[in-house]
Amino acid sequence: MRPPGKNRAWPRPLADFVNQAMSPALAKNGFGEADILLHWDEIAGERLVAVCEPIKIQWPARGAKTPPGAPSEPAVLVLRVEGAFALEVQHVAPLLVERINRHLGWRCIGRVALRQGPLERAAVPKKAPPPRDPSAEAAAAAMLGEIGDEALQNALIRLGGRVLSGRRAP
Repeated sequence: MRPPGKNRAWPRPLADFVNQAMSPALAKNGFGEADILLHWDEIAGERLVAVCEPIKIQWPARGAKTPPGAPSEPAVLVLRVEGAFALEVQHVAPLLVERINRHLGWRCIGRVALRQGPLERAAVPKKAPPPRDPSAEAAAAAMLGEIGDEALQNALIRLGGRVLSGRRAP
């Protein structure tokens, strides 16, 4: 878009180009939008994200069977699941369908189909926690006082030690 009276083009946001580049690849696998892929961690939850990932969306064939004006049939979300967890994912599939549809704002997915196999995404290495500072933890323990629950007290001492030493938790 050019301002009036100017011959020079204005810079365009990178998002305009990324969307155009990714749309054909996503459409090939049935994803009209990248929303399910981009927000899969939020939709599925930490436990399911560790064992499954969306492969594609299979839309029903459009034919003469559907009368004009009738609502279209929802699609099938195909998930790749690590072998041993397929039964667990199958049990939570109705909840997953509900969460996806709520996220998208319409009844897009009707059911989930599972394909067993190894996940294709790279494993993210976990960072080691920073070393503990005993003097900061001792100062935190002195400020804390006595708490009835020992596990809670230890957690608060570790947190206080990090706060006093200025280090951030991983």
